[in-house]
Amino acid sequence: MNVGIAGSGFTPSSLTNLKKILDDAGITSFPISTKSKKKKPDCVIVLGGDRGVRNYFHRTFDATLPVLGINESETNGFLAQIDLKEFSTYVNKLKKMNYKIEEVTRLGVKIDRKNVYPVLNDVAVFSSKSAMLMEHTLRVNGDEVWHDSSDGIIVSTPIGSSAYSMSAGGPVIFQDSSVFGIISVNSLDIIRRPLVVSNESIIEIDEITARMHCDVVLDGIDRYKVDKIVEATKFVPSAKIIRLKKDTTAISALTRKVKLAEELLNMPPSSKLLLKILEYEGSMTQKELASKTMLPDRTVRLAMSHLLEKGYVKRKISIRDSRQKIYEITKLD
Repeated sequence: MNVGIAGSGFTPSSLTNLKKILDDAGITSFPISTKSKKKKPDCVIVLGGDRGVRNYFHRTFDATLPVLGINESETNGFLAQIDLKEFSTYVNKLKKMNYKIEEVTRLGVKIDRKNVYPVLNDVAVFSSKSAMLMEHTLRVNGDEVWHDSSDGIIVSTPIGSSAYSMSAGGPVIFQDSSVFGIISVNSLDIIRRPLVVSNESIIEIDEITARMHCDVVLDGIDRYKVDKIVEATKFVPSAKIIRLKKDTTAISALTRKVKLAEELLNMPPSSKLLLKILEYEGSMTQKELASKTMLPDRTVRLAMSHLLEKGYVKRKISIRDSRQKIYEITKLD
């Protein structure tokens, strides 16, 4: 068996440990990139947790190879549900190809008629300045659904429905559902409700206007300026995710998320934002969180104290710099 290794944001020691586990199991491994010309592997192992898996699929339009995502820490993810410490107990299942491959729908995105990379979670459109209203027209398959004034709009895949969309009041969608979710965030129309549409639909967010320019946010990471229109459609092929654990189905993952969602309702907005950033970005220091969220240092400290007290986040010493402490989401059992 030949295994390619990719990823981002991982430590050299993690790569060394992974290669040793594969070597001991008699599995040939080699590093790959999206431009690699080496022989095609049977599957790809991506280090870096959910963020690493998302980054991998952002860089490649060829999703024909199945991908196994691995966390460096003991944090549960949706895309990477195996941590490096436990991988040795599953490596023989990988070698025998005794695993399930889950098809994860991706969203193809066009901004002002130009293609950008496909996303796994969601595409969102917001004013470049927070808390500023944005007007937009939503069309599905060419028919106008609404013209709205709101903080923004989110289109999510089933796996993305339990991320940003859920925190904004969107529906939680089972992974095997052939649909997309659409939510207008904090609409001025009090009867406005989220929509669920077929994933064969052509979704257009048109006539986008605000007092300042608006941004398209892809998977909660990259921002692109938009002048008028964003189009979202199902992207082919889907991402193929390897599932080695019997208990890592979308339903069990959603159960953990729904449990968290019930408690999110009473959580301060700053704490919600930190959780969202840690979910998308992985482990970070307080300084990095303050920079990413643009919140005052004191607000970040108070929000983090709340999350630590509730057990949603854990603190540990950075492997790269023992003087620094990093924070990551804990397992939700």
